Amino acid sequence: MPDPISWSHAAPFLIAALVGGYLLGSVPFGLVVTKLAGLGDVRSIGSGNIGATNVLRTGRKDLAFATLVLDGGKGAAAVLIAMLWGPDMALAAGFGAVVGHLFPVWLKFKGGKGVATTLGVIAALAWPVGIACCVTWLLVAAAARYSSLAGLLSLASAPVYAWYILGDLQMVELTAAIAILIWFKHHENIRRLLKGEETKIGQKKTE
Repeated sequence: MPDPISWSHAAPFLIAALVGGYLLGSVPFGLVVTKLAGLGDVRSIGSGNIGATNVLRTGRKDLAFATLVLDGGKGAAAVLIAMLWGPDMALAAGFGAVVGHLFPVWLKFKGGKGVATTLGVIAALAWPVGIACCVTWLLVAAAARYSSLAGLLSLASAPVYAWYILGDLQMVELTAAIAILIWFKHHENIRRLLKGEETKIGQKKTE
């Protein structure tokens, strides 16, 4: 059991890291870049999501790439900033960043699917695991052309990679918890995948 006195001292800092990560993760870059580009609200097209895949449906590959980098970057930034105060702070901030993207306070808690932000968090915490997850995403996306399936499988594999590459139980627990959240947010995508109705990468969604 952890020393209760030590925990009482650490708890406020962990909460601060969690909240800080959450606020950073809540920044809806997909919405910001499309509005700045004069394309209006990206939530009004395609899947209504604020992520890079839906931004791609505007026809602007540059904006989709910017969204991908910024969403991944905010997850990595949350981890790297918190890492200055220790690995436990980094884990808390990383989890907070993912939750922030999924349920952003600025958008009434209706956010994105969290794959890019999660990959940024994992890469910043343990780059070998991050690379393994990114390679998994690329392979599945290239083979199946479903962004959602690539994201689901890459993040489901993250705890396995964390265990075999690092042997770090905390990293396994974090990636498993995040994977559960991501799968929950993808429940509609999973249903469409099972029905064969999911939109493929680069394909405009038909309503």
